[in-house]
Amino acid sequence: MTEITKKYTFHVGGMHCKSCEVVTESEIKDLSEVTNVKSNLSNHTVTVEGNFGDKSKEEIADKLNAVLAKHKYTVSTEGLAQDKKWHEFKIAIPVAIIFAVVFVLLQKAGLVNIISTGDVTYGTAFVIGVVASLSSCMAVVGGLVLSMSATFAQEGDKVRPQLMFHGGRLAAFFVLGGVIGAIGSAFALNTTATIILGIIIGVVMLILGINLLNVFHWAKRLQPAMPRFLSKHAMGVTKFNHTITPMLVGIVTFFLPCGFTQSMQIYTLSTGNFMTGALTMFFFALGTLPVLALLSFSSFSIHNSSKSGVFFKSAGLIVIMFALLNIVNSLVIAGLIAPVFNF
Repeated sequence: MTEITKKYTFHVGGMHCKSCEVVTESEIKDLSEVTNVKSNLSNHTVTVEGNFGDKSKEEIADKLNAVLAKHKYTVSTEGLAQDKKWHEFKIAIPVAIIFAVVFVLLQKAGLVNIISTGDVTYGTAFVIGVVASLSSCMAVVGGLVLSMSATFAQEGDKVRPQLMFHGGRLAAFFVLGGVIGAIGSAFALNTTATIILGIIIGVVMLILGINLLNVFHWAKRLQPAMPRFLSKHAMGVTKFNHTITPMLVGIVTFFLPCGFTQSMQIYTLSTGNFMTGALTMFFFALGTLPVLALLSFSSFSIHNSSKSGVFFKSAGLIVIMFALLNIVNSLVIAGLIAPVFNF
């Protein structure tokens, strides 16, 4: 009897970055009934082709939900209304202003050096890592952690896989960050190139901040991403059922399409130095460690909180602030504008 394949399109709730396309495709394609799958971030859909027998579209959606639920995605046959929740800015704006005031006071007191003459300090990298770990973008890595934790917990091994994952991740970010820095030295970037890279980093962070606000969905199309084939291979490692799998998963997170990671990778290229690049990426990964570790050993997830919208809008405004500071300072160094901030 000839098998008949059909194509179905579903709406996916919870998609927020390019990583979501990779994750949803990776999970769905493992279903035996599926022959092809394609996710689309721009319209929050996934198109699935395969032989599901006499199952209705609603039953197929339930089957997809079963494999995507651990990543906090929801599949439905009908599109969900996008509630932008503008009222959340009533809290988010004051929070961001308070953060800005504290930042300026600490900067004037010389206790931090988050934004300097175009350089990203290790403290900056750490702070960006903290913000990234709480962002919707890093939720993909969090999803991998939760998925891996559940798998190994069923086998009675809860601690060792987590230590291997986080150890492998920190080591990979140090070594691969150093490699990117060393590659940058071969290009011998001049002042102009460094300024341009600084502006690019600012623009990438600006797009990330706008996406965190979750009100301008067109911005998601602008977010840069790791080449899809590389991200898919990285996700493929998570399917291995082997003792060293947690460490491999930690290593491949360096290649997942997270905009925060990519902005730091771009800066690392401009350092032109192995050790500087290694330490920059290491401190960024170290900044993500507390939240990812909390995810590893608990069911913590900011995404499930009723206040998650307020948090992401606050984080988005803060990231936008850092982005604008970076762009303005790069323009000042280029001599295109006069100094704007005196701290």
